[in-house]
Amino acid sequence: MVLVGGEVASVDTAVKAGCTAAAGFLIDHCVIPKVHPEVFAAICRSRPVEPTGALGILESFNIANLIEAADTAVKAADVTLLEIRLAMALGGKAFATLTGDVSSVQAAVAAGRGVIAAAGLLVNAVVLPRPHPHVYREML
Repeated sequence: MVLVGGEVASVDTAVKAGCTAAAGFLIDHCVIPKVHPEVFAAICRSRPVEPTGALGILESFNIANLIEAADTAVKAADVTLLEIRLAMALGGKAFATLTGDVSSVQAAVAAGRGVIAAAGLLVNAVVLPRPHPHVYREML
């Protein structure tokens, strides 16, 4: 997996070069113009963000698709991305967790779910309105 950040034209050029260099070994790719800053932070999360309420979970069969869905979700509502977990021991699947008030998490999960479902890659998408504190402790 390779992540590239920068100006849209530069990123697009880099991704096209990477696709060419992959020579048949590429599963998927995407370019997200003006990616939300929380996306990179959630992928590289070195310390947990404090959960603030409801818990939303998006899961996809595809890493690139999940990153697109997480970006769409965090742009759709006032939520915080807690973590984006990519492929490590997940068989190529990926999931994102987010938190906020119940209605915001519902809106964000619905937006992200739409991106994943449109690609036919949805594993699951759920909202836990009032998760027990142990749920956060076990997940994060």
